[in-house]
Amino acid sequence: MTTQLLVGGMVYSSPDVPDATAIAITDGIVVWVGSDDVGRALHPDAEVVDLEGHFVAPAFVDSHVHLTDTGLGLIGLNLTAATSRSDCLDRLAEFVAHSDDAIIWGLGWDASTWSGGPGEDMPPTTEDLDRVAPGRPVYLARVDEHSAAASSALRELVHGIEGANGFEPQSPLVATAHHRVRAAARALITPEARRRAQRRALDHAASRGVVAVHENGGPDISGVDDFRSLAELDHGVSVRRYWGQPVSSLEGARAVVSAMGADGIGGDLFVDGAIGSRTAWLSEEYSDSPGEYGVSYLDEETIANHLRATTLAGVQAGFHAIGDAAVAAIAVALEQVADELGTPALARCVHRLEHAEMVTTEQAELFARCGFVASMQPLFDDEWGGDDALYIRRLGDRAPTLNNFAALAKAGVPLAFSSDSPVCAIDPWTSIRAAVHHHTPTNGISPRAAFAACTRGGWRAAGVNDGLTGTLVPGAPAHYAVWNVDELVVAASHQGVQRWSTDPRSRVPALPDVSPGARLPECVRTVSAGVTIYERPGA
Repeated sequence: MTTQLLVGGMVYSSPDVPDATAIAITDGIVVWVGSDDVGRALHPDAEVVDLEGHFVAPAFVDSHVHLTDTGLGLIGLNLTAATSRSDCLDRLAEFVAHSDDAIIWGLGWDASTWSGGPGEDMPPTTEDLDRVAPGRPVYLARVDEHSAAASSALRELVHGIEGANGFEPQSPLVATAHHRVRAAARALITPEARRRAQRRALDHAASRGVVAVHENGGPDISGVDDFRSLAELDHGVSVRRYWGQPVSSLEGARAVVSAMGADGIGGDLFVDGAIGSRTAWLSEEYSDSPGEYGVSYLDEETIANHLRATTLAGVQAGFHAIGDAAVAAIAVALEQVADELGTPALARCVHRLEHAEMVTTEQAELFARCGFVASMQPLFDDEWGGDDALYIRRLGDRAPTLNNFAALAKAGVPLAFSSDSPVCAIDPWTSIRAAVHHHTPTNGISPRAAFAACTRGGWRAAGVNDGLTGTLVPGAPAHYAVWNVDELVVAASHQGVQRWSTDPRSRVPALPDVSPGARLPECVRTVSAGVTIYERPGA
């Protein structure tokens, strides 16, 4: 057996050891947590590692990502910083000039934030792309990845696209038309480019203190080849894979799991789309587009069949649901299946609700009774909540009710926080800050609850609920990250001055300050089961 003793830091462990400064790890398992002097006495033969005052905490889990797209955004054409239509097209032109790729794949533009002269707040058109990249297949996904501008050269690769739901000759494509053109664009990405993007995404996750991610794939998102290729990756960040394909029978559920090697049948199994693309399914029309209610991909019967089949097969299911009508359809189907099979059978599978932006109190209580986990993205509110932002424009007075973390937690729904990368960045501390400092204060939760949703919550969403994984207590897997935090805050904490964000009366070790404007922790090292998978250069 090999034991490491980490000393001289701040260890976020448990109420039993609120002032821990050392941790002992044997063969990838936490065996002891406490003070430096006691640790040295109990483990005299251990390899001693000086933490140099750094903060040690359970590593993060990102419960909803799209790895290939994330990597493409990190190494390719990322348009999140574009400020206008012209700026977007200028960035495209610069990229095209230096790229000989078969597909120009860009992502991240958000016209709702653009400004300038006439037309500068409008999305790029087909003619725009053809002018900037003549004869080149160009796919530019909106930030929510539920609509995209596409060049003529790319559109011509999709037979019959003109008759598909969501087709527009000049405007970005949505719904079925978008899914088809996305598949054509995806087919032009070489296996080498795909693998490079996937590894870049996982490297980036590790550098943010993340040891596990949940890939949300499916026929309309990543495609079969992309999804299967993830199983071949050899990387320190573990990947749990969800395949979003509806099934209607026990045999069908087992067949999909076998064929795809999936850990669950769901994730981004679309019930609807996204608010920004006006494809989220609403019960009342969009405030800025009268008569428009979004898109419904699955009806109540299909949802019920999927829930029944996966539950009978003992397979985890999940649904992408953002609009209130989409959530309502799932709730109706869930009540039906709960009456047939009982809530314990559903709870054993730990089914998931992805995004869950518009959930009523009654629905939250139903999801809690049936053991559902809500996989949510606090950065959605950070990006699009608040006055005169996207949610207000699209939904009017419904906007303040979105992403109500507090109500779901109060109802007993376990929370798992994620980025939905590349929609938002893989940056768990920023997600924690967003969950605490919600634009609607009553929707926010405590720093401790938000941290748990980024750690234990992610493992729970993967069906791991042993009471250990995602913590740093004896018996837990040694999944942890080492962080550089404000030295003055560390010193104040040692002196007993409460300047961090957790109430000292809780006897839970303090977390770093996540208030707006505070400098968030910087990752020094990420460790999975005792093995270092990231080390900051020069650390």
